[in-house]
Amino acid sequence: MKGARERRLVYRCAECGHAQSKWAGQCPGCGAWNSLTEGLEDRAPPSARFAGYAGAAEGAPPVSLATVEAEEVRRVPSGLEEFDRVLGGGLVPGSAILIGGDPGIGKSTLLLQTVSALSQTRRVLYVTGEESIRQIGLRARRLQLPCAAVQILAETELERLLAAAARERPEYLVVDSVQTVYSTLLQSAPGSVAQVRECAAQLVRFAKETQTTVFLVGHVTKEGALAGPRVLEHMVDTVLYFEGDGSSRFRVIRAFKNRFGAVNELGVFAMTETGLREVRNPSAIFLSRGDGEAPGSVVTVLREGSRPLLAEVQALVDESHLPAPRRVAVGMDGNRLAMLLAVLHRHGGVPVFNQDVFVNLVGGLRLNETAGDLAVALAVVSSYRDRPIPRDWVVFGELGLNGEARPVPNGEERLKEAAKHGFEHALVANRNVPKGGVPGLKIITVKSLREAIGAL
Repeated sequence: MKGARERRLVYRCAECGHAQSKWAGQCPGCGAWNSLTEGLEDRAPPSARFAGYAGAAEGAPPVSLATVEAEEVRRVPSGLEEFDRVLGGGLVPGSAILIGGDPGIGKSTLLLQTVSALSQTRRVLYVTGEESIRQIGLRARRLQLPCAAVQILAETELERLLAAAARERPEYLVVDSVQTVYSTLLQSAPGSVAQVRECAAQLVRFAKETQTTVFLVGHVTKEGALAGPRVLEHMVDTVLYFEGDGSSRFRVIRAFKNRFGAVNELGVFAMTETGLREVRNPSAIFLSRGDGEAPGSVVTVLREGSRPLLAEVQALVDESHLPAPRRVAVGMDGNRLAMLLAVLHRHGGVPVFNQDVFVNLVGGLRLNETAGDLAVALAVVSSYRDRPIPRDWVVFGELGLNGEARPVPNGEERLKEAAKHGFEHALVANRNVPKGGVPGLKIITVKSLREAIGAL
């Protein structure tokens, strides 16, 4: 048809963006080796390319942002409250959700439980590219899920997959996984950068045009990042990571991108014989401490998204026989640990320059905020002096380079969470004390690290 656009196969350099019609080992534009990747590109006919702006088709006129009505996003419960929390309150029609995680972590189990709950009132289609239909059926039977209304399809060709989805018209579509899907328009193998980019783009376009909620399962690399091009995360509306220790039955799902809700939300699950079970009170899990008091153990209050979490910080300080003492941080940034040890030496009078220092956050949690600074420092002091901190104490606060104790956000919520779990004393910065206090909790305020050490 005259004036219609056509698609052509191009090889574009990932370093400089140079495009050409044939593959080469070295990019002619910048000289980089093995940087040309295959892809499809829209090409307008010559008549359209040289017609100028005057002959261009008229689009929608711009409007004032003040006149745009803010409509409330309609959300559908997934059947798992912890999953809804991470999504921002539920599933949004027409959204594309990317779920990544290590092999065997439970991604397929989570989605199978979700579509099983949704299928009771909605049309769902589960497309598997890695497992057979029989394997999915055996898992559903083992998990005791009501899957009679779940439509399942074993397909890896993108064109046939989209044709089946257009024919079945599901409200929810699961593609497990996007790395196994390939398009016949490209010559590269499934899982390559070009295939993943093109297949993801087509599936996201299908979600927007048909208002179908699409779940994409993604593989991860050895470093823990999603495999494939970085643009894959920019295409979708929500990026979720499913995490967990192989030796533990607990799983954590985090939102790293969410166009319909807050990021850094946290959902906690426990893997059982009948699938993933929601953990409504994760603080109780991360506080599974021993019976007696032990030096180097301090409880702090972290904040993951909209919920406060109690976590145990453990430190071990031992005499070093190496020229350079070891600094090992599990669950926190190693550079921040080195900074806290320097502050502890200069402003707390605790020299650990000739000691090996090991710090660990129990339960696989990660300290991504500064609220745990005071707890880490006091745990190191407790282990160094071999004097335990009472079990009914909770500590949180930020430490400055001058040794001052700084307040952290949402202090009142953290204190209420500690009081709810039976803690009787809280050591915090002086500006983190609520006006009315917290019933059942004695709050000790400090202005500096030296005061905190003296209070304990």
